Amino acid sequence: MDQLEIFKALSNKTRLQILQWLKEPENHFAKQDHADFETIGVCVGQIQQKAGLTQSTVSDYLSMLQKAGLLESTRVGQWTYYRRNPVAFEALSDFIKTAI
Repeated sequence: MDQLEIFKALSNKTRLQILQWLKEPENHFAKQDHADFETIGVCVGQIQQKAGLTQSTVSDYLSMLQKAGLLESTRVGQWTYYRRNPVAFEALSDFIKTAI
């Protein structure tokens, strides 16, 4: 776990908002016909629509969160889905409790 990458990723209001939405996707996104939120994640198109930002900006944000290890992605056909990485959040929580 690269703490610097994580804290850089968390230093943006929209990226934080995306992580909050993905914590409880069923409360923030429309049900997906072909993908389960828990096992597959949320389609990048739905995240982009909710964020109200350009596709390229949202893709950059999601890429940064994934590089930091906070998100996992799954590709299904032409679509990419994102979900939180619970192991990373557990490790971050442990780090904050013990190191800071």
